[in-house]
Amino acid sequence: MRKRNRDLNGFRGIMYGRGIKFFQIIVLGTLFTLIAAVSSVHADIFMYIDENGVMHFTNAPTSNEYEYKVYIKEKTAVSRNFHSTNKYDHFISDAAEQTGVDSRLLKAMIKAESDFDPRAVSRKGAMGLMQIMPENFKMLNLENPFDPWQNIRAGALYFQKMYQRFNGKLALSLAAYNAGPTAVDRYKRIPPYQETEEYVRRVLRYYRTFKQL
Repeated sequence: MRKRNRDLNGFRGIMYGRGIKFFQIIVLGTLFTLIAAVSSVHADIFMYIDENGVMHFTNAPTSNEYEYKVYIKEKTAVSRNFHSTNKYDHFISDAAEQTGVDSRLLKAMIKAESDFDPRAVSRKGAMGLMQIMPENFKMLNLENPFDPWQNIRAGALYFQKMYQRFNGKLALSLAAYNAGPTAVDRYKRIPPYQETEEYVRRVLRYYRTFKQL
């Protein structure tokens, strides 16, 4: 009888171990599928664990209920094919003409903000090609943040306001677009935020690239 119990416990242990391995295979398979799906758009992959201990992966966090953590960080790829970013050139040109902002600069900002994904949503809730925050929709007369023309026009208008406010200083204007004008006013320079410092560098780098095309 004891032997049968030991055998049964051993069997259960084997099945439990196999169950864990099977679960791990499912999780890894799901993750690899997600990586393959988003690799073409170069998005970050975020992970959160729900109240049941189940891991979830997404490239577009949409809920404030869970704490999202960056699981795989986007690789900044300056060498990507910049000639494939012409889809919204007519909107960019129109917005540049209306606001006086260099079209190549707007294009560089879109590249840094959303990588030309009109459905992009950030962890903080910024939306669309130029990542407009919801609290600015009314001021910019933005009704649909996922409409490419509306979003580009709104982003160009907002940057124009920052450019005028900071007396044509490009780096400060970009920093204000990213971190808000109050932060730039407080520090009297680019705020010492890693995200903002990297954002300014990326936009300026993309701007130089687009000027050479």
